Amino acid sequence: MASNIPKRAVIYKHGILSEGKLVSVPKTMQELERLVKEKLQLSCVEGIYTSKGGRIDNIELIRDDEVLYIASEKPASNNIDFVPSLLHQQMSKADDLIPKSYSDWVTLNVGGQLFTTTRATLLSKSNSMLAKMFSVTDSWCSIRDPSGAYLIDRSPVYFEPILNYLRHGRVILDEGVNPRGVLEEAKFFGLTSMMEELEETVKKIEKLQDESLSRNEFVRILLSTPSTRELRCQGINLEGADLSNLDLRHINFKLANLSHSDLAGANLSHCSLENANLSYAHLDGAILGNTRFQRANLEGASLRGCNFEDPTGVQAHLEGVNLKASDLEGSQMTNVILRVATLKGANLQNCNLRGAILAGADLENCNLSGCDLQDANLRGANVVGAKFAEILGPLHMSQSVGAYLGRTTTSSPD
Repeated sequence: MASNIPKRAVIYKHGILSEGKLVSVPKTMQELERLVKEKLQLSCVEGIYTSKGGRIDNIELIRDDEVLYIASEKPASNNIDFVPSLLHQQMSKADDLIPKSYSDWVTLNVGGQLFTTTRATLLSKSNSMLAKMFSVTDSWCSIRDPSGAYLIDRSPVYFEPILNYLRHGRVILDEGVNPRGVLEEAKFFGLTSMMEELEETVKKIEKLQDESLSRNEFVRILLSTPSTRELRCQGINLEGADLSNLDLRHINFKLANLSHSDLAGANLSHCSLENANLSYAHLDGAILGNTRFQRANLEGASLRGCNFEDPTGVQAHLEGVNLKASDLEGSQMTNVILRVATLKGANLQNCNLRGAILAGADLENCNLSGCDLQDANLRGANVVGAKFAEILGPLHMSQSVGAYLGRTTTSSPD
């Protein structure tokens, strides 16, 4: 009967892939240990393990055609992973003996992040290090993690553009990814064609950062940059440049020098101008929806008739911005965030500040005549000498709790 047919198992000694023995599984563990010693010529047996590292202490748990690994040395007391690691090394070596194909799926563990792709993708650039590592003919001894993924000690942030380049042959960098970092990875993996494209990108950035550009030069850079790729202009020097009426959406101008520049009528929505210098810049009529101005310097700047509203309802961020002596007359600033901003002596006549957050702002001697301040938050703001004449909607105390009022002009229409 089938129940009387003995189970079979293949036994291997740790660290040896050859000389495996096919044996009939006896009825007791003691008999199995004696059989193992005889077949593998071992003086002792310290443990019998499954291919997943589980120790077997019950003969009935062994399945038919199970692969068993025999430990002939005792693991150190301070290294509980000794046996599973030996099993894993043995299994990885066994996998390396399996014939490789271009259609194989391969998992890489790059700096702790897993990437899965085909061997054909990794071989797409024949002279690269990755092509040599995963060649179908050569054997590259790569270490694997416990899941079997190949370990690569590099940055996953910079490796993702490398893998995407191998897939479709184009350099695509997500927002916040430094092209210099990707360039170093391309050099490490020997991707010559990718290096050339990245070097050109880095040169453009360095040029923008090192010298003040004319309008024509900047327009050429805009035209040479695909609309799908963000233009990074961190630290760029555009002092006094004429950028009026240009479409500058989504550009990263962090720490840029735009002092005395002409940005009138420009579309700067979704731009980052954090910590940028825009002192005495001309931005009249500019579109500034969802623009980030945190801690930017706009002292003396002209922003008359600007639109800070975003169609999606996202608030413009001007927290901590310096707008001292600036001119924002007639600007649309609904729900704008001006928390702890400096607006000393600024002209905000006839601005729509409905729902604006001005908590902790310095509004000393600021002209807010004719403004719509309904639902605006002025808690803790300094409004000494501020003018509130003919404001649309009276200021309630709940809106200005803790504000330092001092001497103000607060008349409103009947």
